Amino acid sequence: MWGGRFAEGPSAVMREINASIPFDKRLWRQDLRGSQAHAAMLGAQGIITLEDAAAIGTGLELVAADFRADGVPVDLALEDIHMLAESRLGEKIGAASGRLHTARSRNDQVATDFRLWVRDSIDEANRALGLLQDALLARAEQHADSVMPGFTHLQVAQPVTLGHHLMAYYEMIARDRSRFADARARLNLCPLGSAALAGTGFPIDRDSTASALGFDGPTRNSLDSVSDRDFAIEYLTCATQCSLHLSRLAEEFVIWASQPFGFVSLSDQWSTGSSIMPQKRNPDAAELVRGHSGRIAGSLVSLMMTMKGLPLAYSKDMQDDKPPVFEAHDLLGLSIAAMTGMVESAVFRTDRMHEAASAGFSTATDLADWLVREGGVPFREAHHITGRAVARAEADGVRLDQLPLDALKEIDDRIDDRVYGVLSVEASVASRTSFGGTAPARVRAAVAAARAAREEEGR
Repeated sequence: MWGGRFAEGPSAVMREINASIPFDKRLWRQDLRGSQAHAAMLGAQGIITLEDAAAIGTGLELVAADFRADGVPVDLALEDIHMLAESRLGEKIGAASGRLHTARSRNDQVATDFRLWVRDSIDEANRALGLLQDALLARAEQHADSVMPGFTHLQVAQPVTLGHHLMAYYEMIARDRSRFADARARLNLCPLGSAALAGTGFPIDRDSTASALGFDGPTRNSLDSVSDRDFAIEYLTCATQCSLHLSRLAEEFVIWASQPFGFVSLSDQWSTGSSIMPQKRNPDAAELVRGHSGRIAGSLVSLMMTMKGLPLAYSKDMQDDKPPVFEAHDLLGLSIAAMTGMVESAVFRTDRMHEAASAGFSTATDLADWLVREGGVPFREAHHITGRAVARAEADGVRLDQLPLDALKEIDDRIDDRVYGVLSVEASVASRTSFGGTAPARVRAAVAAARAAREEEGR
């Protein structure tokens, strides 16, 4: 490629360290799309003849057909997907292929390819996350009335419904999708035409190529266009946050599937056994999702460290921008698919959940609230009264709602038999009717609103 300047070829080690084709071959679709748009623009602007532009377009389609049929070969001598594609084009159409690289550089070419690839990956992630949201909605609606313990510090805190719990993850995923959408909007400008770093003297039409590739317009500064990868870092930031949410849900499934909890039974599709213990059913898929979050976060740190000290414009360090993004993309896709499958197929043991919700004096706050509401007791005093009631119930080995009225009146004579109407777990969840609360009616309303939003997306 640069034989006119160099008398000798690279050493074997230099050839290997310099080549990116083993990993950037994944960009072949985006590379050929960019070349199609560039060639068509060159022809329309009279920079190359229409005949050469047409020949290049036909040749690129033939190259694409070869790659689809046989895959992309790894040839270290050709370094990267850009040179490989151009070489294959030359085999198809001859000398006209040499005109394709007019008015562009590999710097703006790879920046364009990579933006296209990240944009496609964001669209893919958003579609997959939408399916996970649908799975969460279906199970939340099914379990809008199913009582389970709500935890703080992994200690039983207050009763909630399983539907409410699952809708919490729906909201997290909704924000993840919003972040991906924001990142997509920011990256959707086209670097093609920035050339190596300073633009070009050819009369190119950057708006034309940007439009042909589905961008909102061209990037505004040629130095910035070829030298920054903030769009990839932002993609990894979104992927990392999403993976953290997936990891939290995965951890819930790991805990819930353990025998001491017994809240959920994972299907055989998402479980494995033990090589020595025949009774084991291990939640390996959930554990791997949990583990993948660390690797995705590591990919983000890797690219940030690559970019942190680079002067303008392009440096070869930036060849290492793609492996962490590719790895994060693959791991995130697997994690989303696995969690969707687990949510869809899980068998929730609502009897065990109800039993656990009834333990641990989870309706203590309801007693305090009742004292405030019905007895006119200041909340801090009501808190102390309730604490004494919990201590008495614990000492007697009973639930709060099993304490006899005379025992409660010994603690505070303002308590009367109406209190038993709020001390059951069902009464507790039904009373939480504030917007965003766990009451079954609120959960059903949240599911309905979310379904309407999902339907609006599809229009």
